[in-house]
Amino acid sequence: MQGKFARALAVLVAGSVLMLSGAGIASAGGKGTSSTEAAGQQVLQLRDAITKAAYGSDVAGTERSLNQLSPLLGDLAAGQKYQIQSDQQQQAGTANGQSTEASRILADPSQASTARQLPPVPSLPDLPAPLNIVSNLLKNLLTLVTSLLGGLLGSAPALPVPTPTLPSV
Repeated sequence: MQGKFARALAVLVAGSVLMLSGAGIASAGGKGTSSTEAAGQQVLQLRDAITKAAYGSDVAGTERSLNQLSPLLGDLAAGQKYQIQSDQQQQAGTANGQSTEASRILADPSQASTARQLPPVPSLPDLPAPLNIVSNLLKNLLTLVTSLLGGLLGSAPALPVPTPTLPSV
């Protein structure tokens, strides 16, 4: 009889521990599984690569980074491969659309007139030519991805935007 009681108590304790640890993971504010955090790190690397390439007037590098970012944003938006909150899924979906649109315009600059008109982001400097045709689109994408990173990683480092230099006098 004592053996059955001890086993029942052990099962109850183990179940409680599993339930509490599961609740702790579910309530972790913004952070998900290790695969989600790894995806967040990859998004961070690609965001920084896009920023450096775009502000360095590297069209091919910007396109390449956008093309790598889009599928990852699509996976995050789908919510099947990674466990993220629904508002972050929506952000990823919006960012994916902006990334795809920027790639399309960079691949065929004659389509610049079809670009979505987004408000300027005053906190970021304009992009140099020839990337200025998608300046607001890319700046909004970078801002949105930075916000998404806050949800995926808990915080996001600042964008590596070059500071404008003043002309020598």
